[in-house]
Amino acid sequence: MPYNHDLPLSILSCGNGKIAITFTITHGLQMNSKQQLGAIGLDIGGTKISAGVVSWPSGEILHRRIIPTHPARGGDAVLDDTVNLATELCEWARQQQIELAGIGAGVAELVDCCGNVTSSCTIDWRGVAVQERLSGTIPARVESDVRTAALAEAIFGAGCGSRLFTYVTVGTGISYCLVQDGQPLKGANGNAIILSSSPLSTSCTSCGTKLRPVLEEFASGPAIAKRFARTRKSAAIFTAEEVFRAASAGDQDASEIINSAGEALGVSAAFLINVLDPELMVVGGGLGLAGGLYWDAFLRSCREHIFADNSRGLPIVRAKLGIDAGLVGAAAIIFVSQRKTEANYSYDSN
Repeated sequence: MPYNHDLPLSILSCGNGKIAITFTITHGLQMNSKQQLGAIGLDIGGTKISAGVVSWPSGEILHRRIIPTHPARGGDAVLDDTVNLATELCEWARQQQIELAGIGAGVAELVDCCGNVTSSCTIDWRGVAVQERLSGTIPARVESDVRTAALAEAIFGAGCGSRLFTYVTVGTGISYCLVQDGQPLKGANGNAIILSSSPLSTSCTSCGTKLRPVLEEFASGPAIAKRFARTRKSAAIFTAEEVFRAASAGDQDASEIINSAGEALGVSAAFLINVLDPELMVVGGGLGLAGGLYWDAFLRSCREHIFADNSRGLPIVRAKLGIDAGLVGAAAIIFVSQRKTEANYSYDSN
């Protein structure tokens, strides 16, 4: 499987089963002693755009802005908002004497190896020169949002020190990324993120009905809300949070929907483990971090469906950076691609 070798790092054995991932990035910006180095990170989802100025090498978010996406307005309107938001953050960084290396954007779509958006499931940016528009003042790179989040977890989060781990994100959509030696796998066309969008065609053994279940239409946040709304025959239920609140209040229908969604996610996560054989699985996204009934059902189902005995006990953990993984990782792609800092990062897998 091809993957991008641009990230400069080395893997060191530390004994006792531990490894250290060392990033060596060469200096490219001229700064005075009072300046900080940073980048703009944009995490562009179907519901909101989380943006911020991220300091390097700490990964600290120095300044943050969140605006609604409203993708139904069309791709041009969303892009205008995104460019304006990036411009505002650039101006804030200038006022704070922060030297910006660039703008990184993680998008909730398929993105090819050249930074072109190639799908329009959430935001209609297929064929739109998003990367060029964002590069109006400083260099910009566009990447799939799951790969930016996976990169953040590899450098700063739960994936530190892992040679091979999978990152699964669960929220408005469900996606994954394989990270090998600190590098998110892109695949030949940038499409190595698809986990839950294709139907599994099968027939009911009892009645013969043709079934085409799609995980994203069953276990994602919007799917959970829609399923509960159908049960309640109500058009006033819009978010998974409402279903979780109902379950916490003792609603049996809500509990069954959340439990079944977690079980379904566990089956697909186990499929990834069976096929990719990672040493660790990191789960992020708003719904993936929810815990409780959903997490318990997911974890139980996943371990039940792992085939190999010596893989069944692998660590399955929540993303350390939480919902900030996409924002921080979007900024991080600037540094690992441009190599514009001077530092060595050693992460010990305690």
